[in-house]
Amino acid sequence: MNIQVVPEHKLSSVAPLKQCNVEKKEVELILVKDQNGVQYTSSSVMPSTGHRTGPPGNPEDDRETWGKKIDFLLSVIGFAVDLANVWRFPYLCYKNGGGAFLIPYVLFLFIAGMPLFYMELALGQFNREGAATVWKICPVFKGVGYTVILIALYVGFYYNVIIAWSLHYLFSSMTRELPWLRCGNIWNSLNCTDPQGINSSVLGNGTSYAKYKLTPSAEYYERGVLRLHESGGIQDLGMPRWDLSLCLIAVLFILFFSLWKGVKSSGKVVYITATMPYVVLFVLLIRGVTLPGSMDGIRAYLHIDFKRLNNLEVWIDAATQIFYSLGAGFGVLIAFASYNKFDNNCYRDALLTSTVNCVTSFFSGFAIFSVLGYMAYKHGVKIEDVATEGAGLVFIIYPEAISTLPGSTFWAIVFFIMLLTLGLDSAMGGMEAVITGLTDDFKILKRNRKLFTFATAFGTFLIALCCVTNGGIYVLTLLDKYAAGTSILFAVLIEAIGVSWFYGVDRFSDDIEQMMGFRPGLYWRLCWKYVSPAFLLFVVIASTLTATSLKYDDYVFPHWSNVLGWGIAMSSMLLVPVYAVYKFCTVPGHTFKERIAYCITPEQDYHKVAEGDVRQFKLKHWLSI
Repeated sequence: MNIQVVPEHKLSSVAPLKQCNVEKKEVELILVKDQNGVQYTSSSVMPSTGHRTGPPGNPEDDRETWGKKIDFLLSVIGFAVDLANVWRFPYLCYKNGGGAFLIPYVLFLFIAGMPLFYMELALGQFNREGAATVWKICPVFKGVGYTVILIALYVGFYYNVIIAWSLHYLFSSMTRELPWLRCGNIWNSLNCTDPQGINSSVLGNGTSYAKYKLTPSAEYYERGVLRLHESGGIQDLGMPRWDLSLCLIAVLFILFFSLWKGVKSSGKVVYITATMPYVVLFVLLIRGVTLPGSMDGIRAYLHIDFKRLNNLEVWIDAATQIFYSLGAGFGVLIAFASYNKFDNNCYRDALLTSTVNCVTSFFSGFAIFSVLGYMAYKHGVKIEDVATEGAGLVFIIYPEAISTLPGSTFWAIVFFIMLLTLGLDSAMGGMEAVITGLTDDFKILKRNRKLFTFATAFGTFLIALCCVTNGGIYVLTLLDKYAAGTSILFAVLIEAIGVSWFYGVDRFSDDIEQMMGFRPGLYWRLCWKYVSPAFLLFVVIASTLTATSLKYDDYVFPHWSNVLGWGIAMSSMLLVPVYAVYKFCTVPGHTFKERIAYCITPEQDYHKVAEGDVRQFKLKHWLSI
């Protein structure tokens, strides 16, 4: 921002003032900045003709935008609503007091989930940058951007494999009789047991039906699909399986052709991938409630046990679930919002999409537990014996229940289409975060986006091959625990501190007012500055203290695999301090204080550092809300 002393006879040549009635004086002190339709004259802001179109210093013309507003909303909903909404939330709700679990869940949604969601959407929309370059607002924190980009890449390595499993099951369902209905197949063991002969007396010894690994459905998953019995552990992976590799290639081809043209193409794909799960969930719910025993399952899901709220584990589960469910911190929300029009109402978007996500989680529980109630009724066991979470629910228990229904082939195809679409738009979001984050930072990648998108998809495929081997489930379990565990919580904690404390809640609120014409209320500002960072610190500490050694069912991972896992986690987290040191060493400035000033001052305000006017060196900055 330049201060120009303009003589009277030259006033007519100052273009931005042609429409302003300026009194003639001998000398005018004029502060002019006319970019993106916003003029700054003295300290006042006067929108020029037309609506607000972009932040100062970042023209909107050269950045594509969503074709329609609904493209953005469906993309955000599609990313946030993923497999965990179906395979994790219902079980957590059931395990942690049923309806009582909703109390900490909704509390954390309002005090932390929604504020973080809103913050990321506003941050991306105002600055119109990806997860790394958005930190021009406080350059020393740019390492956080690289951290979340790397985490999103790590997640893609194994998340796409789970989608490939869904595709494998979808193809396998296209038969007259589902392959996991009965024993006697080439993959079955000699101990395979017909489910009709399994009841509480057969199980015995406190073994739950969900953990019983000798059913045709369990053996199809572990022996037919994963070939787990042919691996001796994580040290014995074997070669990639050709059938799963082909499914993985198909998944990555879908991702590539969805993303290669940017949001113009991905914004249309989500019309199918984001809406299909709702149609299927509704159909499955209608079918589920007609089954015998379904009401017992739903009653078990909704039962209220307030005594469970005395257990700290319930609150930790609620906090981590709301955080991971909304998907803050992966750089996806920032990337998606950066393609919005500058004056889009992202406040309304944040409330709408985060609410839809949480309601979907709750609604999916009815579709899941109606079928679990039927399973318990069929085998004469308790709901707790069939209730489970994760892959065991969607690839063993639910498919087994479907296989016993009339028209089982149809129901299986419908169910696995739902899993496929749930996974695809979440995977699209993660890959878009990587692509947008790096193409915004490195212009050569932006000029060659299609090639870079292909390189990202191909690189993801090569690494993911480790997860489609006979011992691939062990690699997947390791990545699932360490790639986006403590590291993503740490990244979002630093992000919240960077925006709320170093950049400043008041300045961030000014940015939002410039976009939408109104400032965030006191509630949001207090959450951003105090509540959300405290919440994130609580979750980071809790996840660290409750961490257990790595295991898959009865298999305990060797010590070196836990060390490797922490190495993966640290590889992303270390980018924060490493980049901070690099930035400190490369910024201009002769003294320590000057370098710190350049590190924490927005790039557009660097001239103020040279003038000695550093906002962060004043107490007022740290006390403002």
